[in-house]
Amino acid sequence: MTSIATPTVNSTWMWRGHQINYQSAGGTGAAVLLIHGFGASVGHWRKNLPVLAANCRCYAIELIGFGGSDKPTPGAEIEYTFETWAEQVVDFCREVIVTPTILGGNSIGCIVALQAAVTEPKLFIGVAMLNCSLRLLHDRKRAEMPFYRRWGAPILQSILTIPAIGKFFFQQLAQRKVVRNILLQAYHHPEAVTEELIDILMAPAADPGAADVFLKFTAYSWGPLPEDLLPQLACPAIAIWGAADPWEPIDLGRELMDVATVDRFVELPDVGHCPQDEAPELVNPLLQEWISQFEVV
Repeated sequence: MTSIATPTVNSTWMWRGHQINYQSAGGTGAAVLLIHGFGASVGHWRKNLPVLAANCRCYAIELIGFGGSDKPTPGAEIEYTFETWAEQVVDFCREVIVTPTILGGNSIGCIVALQAAVTEPKLFIGVAMLNCSLRLLHDRKRAEMPFYRRWGAPILQSILTIPAIGKFFFQQLAQRKVVRNILLQAYHHPEAVTEELIDILMAPAADPGAADVFLKFTAYSWGPLPEDLLPQLACPAIAIWGAADPWEPIDLGRELMDVATVDRFVELPDVGHCPQDEAPELVNPLLQEWISQFEVV
């Protein structure tokens, strides 16, 4: 497979009265849409989109509430749920991509991809998951924990709903040294945590509404689980997992992905939570090979 980078184009698309930011590259081949994780943006695919576009029409979208996309008031204007984001993805594929699409996601982007593919199965022909969020703080999963571990997250979530406390917490979190330390946890190789990456993740935090979206999502403990969605998939899927992920344990991931709809589970040793950014030299060839099986419509 070629690894020649194709230039990317920045664009906007209006969805339900809100501006959505996305990037695209490539003019021929299968259509691929990449979906970022929590707090990320299209920049998290900067090492993948132009390379994949050498063989396909590749897009990366910013979910409403994240990146350069609008951040409308939670509740009053929009509900920040996986169902909402899936509807955004479905409408984007209908209106912008038009042809049946392969979805790729990282972390919570995988849940969005799965929900979209289950909601409108005729629109999607494949799903690639990179360190899929296991949603370990979901209400249903907390119910199975010992009582002394069960209440910590709900108490913190309740405290953060107090506006003054929540905003202060977000301000402390949205600092360069804090973002760097979080990334150093998520990435196995510290040299992958560059100033460019920190800039990409910090820029949207200054947007109006960013704190409200962040706090709303931290309180989101319901909705679909990957184990609910995976058996419903009507298209093939691949799972790629950085084995050094401290947040989504690979043993749980391997067990979760042991379903008929997942064709292949690929372990990446010594790679963390965001393999597409930390180890693109491993991820890009895997995705290119997997995408090559799909016929162009």
